[in-house]
Amino acid sequence: MAVNAKRRLAAVVVADVVGYSKLVGENEASTVATVNARWETVLKPIVHENGGRVVKFLGDGALMEFSSAVDAVRSALAIQNGMAAANESAPDAPAIQLRIGINLGDVISDGDDIFGDDVNIAARLEGVARPGELCVSQSVHDAVRGRLAFEAEEIGDLDLKNIAKSIRAFRLRPGDMSASTAATSESKENRLSIAVLPFDNMSGVPEHDFIGEGMSENILTDLARFKDLTVIARNSSFAYKGRAARVQDIRRELGANYVLEGSIQKAGDRIRVNAQLIDGVSGKHVWAERYDRKADDLFAVMDDITELIVATLATTYGGRLRKAAAESAATTGPTSFPAFDSFVQGMVELNKCTEESVERAGEHFSLAIKANPRYAKAHAKSCWVHIYKINFGWTEDAAASLRTALQFAEAAVAADDSEAWGYWAIAGCDMQQGRHDRAISGITRAVELNPNDADVLADMGLFLSYVGRADEGIPFALKANRINPNHPEYYDDQLGQVFFTARRYEDAVRSFEGIRNHITAATMVYLAASHAALGNMESAGATVKELLAKEPASTIAMWTSPDFIPYKNPEDVEHLARHLRAAGVPG
Repeated sequence: MAVNAKRRLAAVVVADVVGYSKLVGENEASTVATVNARWETVLKPIVHENGGRVVKFLGDGALMEFSSAVDAVRSALAIQNGMAAANESAPDAPAIQLRIGINLGDVISDGDDIFGDDVNIAARLEGVARPGELCVSQSVHDAVRGRLAFEAEEIGDLDLKNIAKSIRAFRLRPGDMSASTAATSESKENRLSIAVLPFDNMSGVPEHDFIGEGMSENILTDLARFKDLTVIARNSSFAYKGRAARVQDIRRELGANYVLEGSIQKAGDRIRVNAQLIDGVSGKHVWAERYDRKADDLFAVMDDITELIVATLATTYGGRLRKAAAESAATTGPTSFPAFDSFVQGMVELNKCTEESVERAGEHFSLAIKANPRYAKAHAKSCWVHIYKINFGWTEDAAASLRTALQFAEAAVAADDSEAWGYWAIAGCDMQQGRHDRAISGITRAVELNPNDADVLADMGLFLSYVGRADEGIPFALKANRINPNHPEYYDDQLGQVFFTARRYEDAVRSFEGIRNHITAATMVYLAASHAALGNMESAGATVKELLAKEPASTIAMWTSPDFIPYKNPEDVEHLARHLRAAGVPG
C-alpha cells in the first residue's frame, strides 16, 4: 500500500456492458463509438448531478464512487433508464445494456484510484446482476429502502470469488423515478430501521449500569410500537455495550439507517439524560437533546425522548409518526429504577433457560412488579417463567403452574391492552392447554400490535408449527433471526423445531448444530430425530447418548407429551415419535 493511501466509507458502483465482446466482433467501430458516446451523454452527467465521481473507465465498464448509498442507487437506476431510452432513440446503433453492482463499505484511496475488498464485492455483484438491472449488497439495500422507487428481489447469501464471507444480495429494477420517496416492494415496516444502543453509565457507579440499559429498553419498546419502523432487536443492539464502534460499522452490521445512543448520569435524586440520533451512513448527528429531571420523573423523561426522536423522523413520514405518538395511550413501563433493574436482570436469567436461571428470573420479575404493579412486560414474562417450568418438567404441579401463568398473562393485558407481550403470554397459556385456535388468534394479535418484536415472531413460527402450519411458520422464525442478528440461541432451537415439523430435516440439523451454548435436552431430542429422518443413524445414536446423559429419564412418551410439544395433529406427534424410536430413544 502506498504511503499516501487512505481509508474512507463509500458507495462503490461498478457498471459493465453486457456482451461487449460479441458486439465488438459484430461491428467494432460502431460499438466503441456508441459506448463512448453513452459514457459522455448518459453516465457522466447523471453521476455528476448526484454528487458522485467516475473513478475510471475500463473500456467496456466504469468504476464510480459516491458518499451516499442513496445517491449511488439513484444514479444507477437513472443510468439504466437512460441507457434504455438511448437504445430506443437510436435503433440503428448497437443496443447497449449494462449490468451494475453496488456495495457500501470501506475503500482504500491512493490518488484518484480506489481499491479494497469492498470494491471487489461491488465488481463481483455486477457479474450477478441481470442486463438492465442492479445487484446490491444488503448494506446498500437497507440504506435505500423506502427512499427510492424500485422493485426488489432478494437473492440470498452469495459466495463470491475471493471474498472471505458470504454476501447477502438483492436485485433491483428501476421503478417510477418521479417519486423519490415512493414505496418500494418492501413492506412498510422495513422503510426505516433504528438501533437503540444501551445508554452509557456516566455516574461512576457500576450498579447504575441497569439504569442505562433500562432507559434504552423502554425507548426501544416505544419505538417498536410503530408499524412503519423497524427497530433492531435488543439482543443485537445491546451487543455493542462497552465496545468502541463506529456508527457506520454498526449500521453495516445491523442494517440500521439510524442509531440512537446516549448517556445517563444519576446524582442524588436527580438524573441527566443525553440522547443523540445519528445518521448511520454519514455518521452525522441528526438530533441531540439533554434532559435534567428528578429521578422519580422517569415517565416524563421517556415520553420526551420518544416524542423528539419521532419528531426527527417526521420529515421522512410526513408527520405520521409524530401523530401516532401524540395519540398513543399511556406508555407501558416502570416509573422507578428498581423496576427497570429487576426486569432487565430477569430477562438475562430467563434467556439462559436452566432450571436455576428460570427460578431467578421469576424472582427478578416479582421485584419489578412490586416496584410497579402495572408493569405489563414483567407480568407477561412471569407467565412464561411458569410455562417454562411446565415444558421442562421443573414443577411438581403442572396444573397449578398453569393457573398461575394465566393469572400473570391476564394481569399483563389488564395493565396495558396495547402491549403485545400480554397477548403473547395468553397465547402461550392457550397453547399449553391445547386451545390451538385461540393460541394462534392471541399471538396473531401480538404480532399485529408489534410486528418488529423478534421474540414474538420467533414464537409465532413455533406456534404455527404446532397447529400443522409449519411451512407458514418458517418465514416468521426466519424474520425473527434476521431483524435480531445477535439473537439468543433459543431462536435457533425453535427454528430447528419448525424446520423438523415442516420435514426440512437438513435445515433443522443446520439450525441445531449452530447452537453453541443453549444446548438443552429439547435441542438434543429434535436433533436426534432430524438425524434419524435423514438416515444419519450414527449421529442420531450419539445425540441420544448425550440426551440420556443429560436427562436419564428421557422416553419417547415424555418428549411427545402435550406438556412438551402441544401439537394439534396426531400425525405430527407420531412423526416425532417415529424418528425418536429410530434414533434409539427408549419408549
